Amino acid sequence: MTSLNNAVVLVTGANGGLGRAFVAEALLRGAAKVYASARTPREWTDPRVVPLALDINDPASVAAAAEAAADTTVLVNNAGISDGGRPTLTTPLDDVRAVFETNVFAQLGVTQAFAPVLARNGGGAIINMHSALSWFAMGTYSATKAAFWSFSNALRVELLGQGTHLLGAHLGYTDTPMTERLDVPKEDPRDIVAAILDGLEAGEPEVLADDTSRRVKAALSGPLTDLYPQLQTA
Repeated sequence: MTSLNNAVVLVTGANGGLGRAFVAEALLRGAAKVYASARTPREWTDPRVVPLALDINDPASVAAAAEAAADTTVLVNNAGISDGGRPTLTTPLDDVRAVFETNVFAQLGVTQAFAPVLARNGGGAIINMHSALSWFAMGTYSATKAAFWSFSNALRVELLGQGTHLLGAHLGYTDTPMTERLDVPKEDPRDIVAAILDGLEAGEPEVLADDTSRRVKAALSGPLTDLYPQLQTA
């Protein structure tokens, strides 16, 4: 189990809706310090929050962040980008690769850079932000989330030897800047983050943070037509 009390937390993508919620909730749970990282860090009023420049796509920036935040005990891999819902068949391959670079390879790069940091600090924990779309295909974005989920399952086992706990978090549509153009019901990011950190503190390997993620994962054990009813008439 990982307590947030007196923890030193680093949140990637801290300027976004979920990122801001992670910063606020970590502080509520007693974090001693929160590195709020982003390509262009914002100002924070709480002295426990340390703005940190971090471009997860830039290996030099990642290495510099790992050196600057060498006291980190909890890493939250929250940064990511959307593909805009573009059809897979007509999306240029370079654009597909760009989403994979950020949502998969950059996440792995940050994890590789901070794993030794966490090991030196007693093990700690990593939270990887996935999605209900890890299990429901809707184009490039969901494909990146599926790949990142698979990486997390492998990393979770590899990290056991150094005492680092990895939690994979899945969620449906949440009210953040990434989803602001979508006219769909959305979860409150504060509720999602609270559920994720509850799971972290309970030692869970995976958190399904809302009804959407729980429903989609449950459907994986059934026929494909449960997830894709349009196939029944294909």
